[in-house]
Amino acid sequence: MNVVGEEHVRDAFRRGQRKLVVANEDIVTPQALDAVERLGLQIVRGPLERPAPMGADPGRAIRRVLYRRGARWVAPERPRGLTPTRFSRLGFIGAGGVGAATAHLAALAGIADEIRLIDIVPGAAESIALDIEHASGVTGSPTRASGGTTLDLVGGCDALVITAGRPRTPGMDRAALSKVNGPVIRSAAEAIAQYAPEAVTIVVTNPLDEMTYEFWRASGQAPQRVIGMAATLDSSRFRNAIAAAAGVQPRDVHAITLGSHGDEMVPIVSTATVRGRPLIDVLPRERIAACVRETVSGGGAVVRLRRTGSATIAPAHATIELLEAIRGAQAGTVPASVYLQGEYGIEDLFLGVPAVLGRSGVLEIVELPLADRERAALVAAADALRRRLDGAAAGR
Repeated sequence: MNVVGEEHVRDAFRRGQRKLVVANEDIVTPQALDAVERLGLQIVRGPLERPAPMGADPGRAIRRVLYRRGARWVAPERPRGLTPTRFSRLGFIGAGGVGAATAHLAALAGIADEIRLIDIVPGAAESIALDIEHASGVTGSPTRASGGTTLDLVGGCDALVITAGRPRTPGMDRAALSKVNGPVIRSAAEAIAQYAPEAVTIVVTNPLDEMTYEFWRASGQAPQRVIGMAATLDSSRFRNAIAAAAGVQPRDVHAITLGSHGDEMVPIVSTATVRGRPLIDVLPRERIAACVRETVSGGGAVVRLRRTGSATIAPAHATIELLEAIRGAQAGTVPASVYLQGEYGIEDLFLGVPAVLGRSGVLEIVELPLADRERAALVAAADALRRRLDGAAAGR
């Protein structure tokens, strides 16, 4: 007889399982039952008949390894969620490039019954909402959209995405951007605290880690309901760089970036794989170092080319990845800027780490086994972020 606890349920969820099989005589704790209901799993009582063990075939094992290394190998689909739900109302504060692109993708995927866009510029949010609805004749999307200029429109939203604020321009440092966007984030936080206190909020406004922390302090929300879209985007850039260098498709690459959304980000090389093989066995060190540099400078490269704004398409897709995880349409962990309370030796900061998300926000923070230099770089990123936050607070 075994005792099945909450940790067993969370482990099954992280591995993308829909059912948790337990023996008839096993004891399932109340905490485990709560986690099963919250995460959308199903408990199945056994014993189940086990298939007869298959004999080992060395030749078949070798053929599988060689096939995975060949050009015809296709990575398996990402695990889908367990019990996907739709948001009743999804709100966007900011209808600029990122906000409009994310709202469009959300409507296309049908992840919400209703989308509300808010922007300070008269007609901006309304026009994007009308454009999204006009597209439904082609896309077949059931999502309805509306827009306006007042923050009370966040009322009734299950989830919110904040993209409002000035985009980064060439030569602008974090301190200058924080001074401009800080008041915007605080206004949004006060409105959400008043009209949608139970909503899960995704902060996209830059400088992201600082603005996520600022939003949390100003809103008074529980920290698990506040998420920054940081490592989500950086990890996508890292996978793209590796795929290009290795000559494979991005879906063949599993890699993650942690830390701050900026120069102190930490692309994790030690756990990265290409078609199941360790990255260090696929690319030489100098090529890996070039992938890391490309990842760190990726956002700046877009800003330099665009001159009057920053990236929009990739951040929109990264935000959708977080929304999909929150509503249960994507299983497993996603990298995001979340509130740390001792994980990785870091406290009282929002920083990019792997997390399990659900309708109530952050369900669990996963600590990866990092190389010593990677853990040191993550701590250094936290120290740099703390100094910036202290400097911003002193300058008010």
